[in-house]
Amino acid sequence: MSFLKAAFFLFLSASVSLAAEKPNILMIAIDDQNDWIGYMGGHPDAYTPHIDALAKAGTAFTNAHCQSPLCNPSRTSLMTSKRPGSTGIYGLKPWFRDVPELAELETLPQFLRKNGYRTYTAGKIYHGGYGRQAPKEWDEIGPAATAKPFPEKPMVDSPSGHKLMDWGCFPHKDEEKGDYIIASWTEEKLDTMPKDEPFFLSCGFFLPHVPCFATRKWFDLHPESETSLPLIKRDDRKDTPRFSWYLHWTLPEPRLEFLEDANEWMNLTRSYLACTSFVDDQVRRVMEALDRNGLRKNTIVVLWSDHGWHIGEKEITGKNTLWDDGTRVPLVFAGPGVVEGQVCNQPAELLDIYPTLAQLAGLPEKDGLEGRSLVPQLEDASTKRKHPAITTHNAGNHGIRSENWRYIVYADGSEELYDMKKDPNEWTNLAGDSQYADVIADHRKFIPRGDLPPAPNSAARILIYQDGKVNWEGKDIPEGAPIPEITR
Repeated sequence: MSFLKAAFFLFLSASVSLAAEKPNILMIAIDDQNDWIGYMGGHPDAYTPHIDALAKAGTAFTNAHCQSPLCNPSRTSLMTSKRPGSTGIYGLKPWFRDVPELAELETLPQFLRKNGYRTYTAGKIYHGGYGRQAPKEWDEIGPAATAKPFPEKPMVDSPSGHKLMDWGCFPHKDEEKGDYIIASWTEEKLDTMPKDEPFFLSCGFFLPHVPCFATRKWFDLHPESETSLPLIKRDDRKDTPRFSWYLHWTLPEPRLEFLEDANEWMNLTRSYLACTSFVDDQVRRVMEALDRNGLRKNTIVVLWSDHGWHIGEKEITGKNTLWDDGTRVPLVFAGPGVVEGQVCNQPAELLDIYPTLAQLAGLPEKDGLEGRSLVPQLEDASTKRKHPAITTHNAGNHGIRSENWRYIVYADGSEELYDMKKDPNEWTNLAGDSQYADVIADHRKFIPRGDLPPAPNSAARILIYQDGKVNWEGKDIPEGAPIPEITR
């Protein structure tokens, strides 16, 4: 063998060895998934054995929160490690790349790609179709997320008439569902991708986002006679500020009042639980593919949801709130550098994922990230975090979640405070009680400063408070206007 050939094979061998030492990263995202996950205890009838198994294989967070209770700003925050108030992305529009000041932000997949990773994606990682046409984000792009298939006629006559505001069971097959197709593509990639280069593979499942359609197999897993409705308090909004209603003034998602009047509350509860169990089974398929290809040992797995979801709590359904039901999400890490069998109750944020993965992968520290690495907690779940989790929904509205308290401040200065140990359902607002003034003062220190106004061309769930006036979706709300769809 000539000297040049020997040198080439030595270089090739070293390159393969270096690639093998770098851990792979598998990201599993779930849309609109609240804490109705077994390990989180959010609903007594949740059935998620495969997510729970992943939690036991690594470190599971029970006090993790999104940075916005809405898809686009939440996912933008996670993938850039920037808070909504730092970007001005508050609504479902715009795509942050269309904002000149944000166009060159280096996202998590870009950072990993720059550091030697091949990047793959399928389903919903950014909101909607955002990011799927940007070659600098991904090397390979799989099937998009979809709500299909639909029944021939809507199953629920929701007040908004929105096509997605539907749920229930109708004849169709799991194999027809978009999330099944996404899991199949992910399996195929794990079965066929080169084994000599590190990968970042992200798969984003659509369910249990509405429409919550489930096949009979999963719907029957949660029979009505054995399924509990969510715990609520009938007068739960009497001690919350009027401003709390402005965050979800008019939405496609119906109020609890409609669910009860239309006898749909149990149906939606069962549908959501069934869709969650179906997605859990897609997680099983992906993890089995990881195992059969011998990749588990050298793959960091992170599973998350973009925000929570109400099903009757606080008299509403959907997201767009700063309470735990709107912000608390599953967050699990497993793999190299993560201690197995841990449960962490320290406050964590989704924008912490970016710096955490960078540190776990042994990559250079990335400047300008607003998240903080969770590696100390992945090594020892009892390690305290000084900073709470902060959720923002439009400028000036913030939820501050520490280990034991939730503090909320709205743009007009009105407040809420909950003792999460004594009152985990957030039924009693303590903000007006002077004995808790010190607790409020401690949490106010963490209110983000200098929220940017909405980015140009912002739309879809934009709330602006200025000069004492409230503007929702481009229309002023008159003082004392009746709350939409609330009659009792």
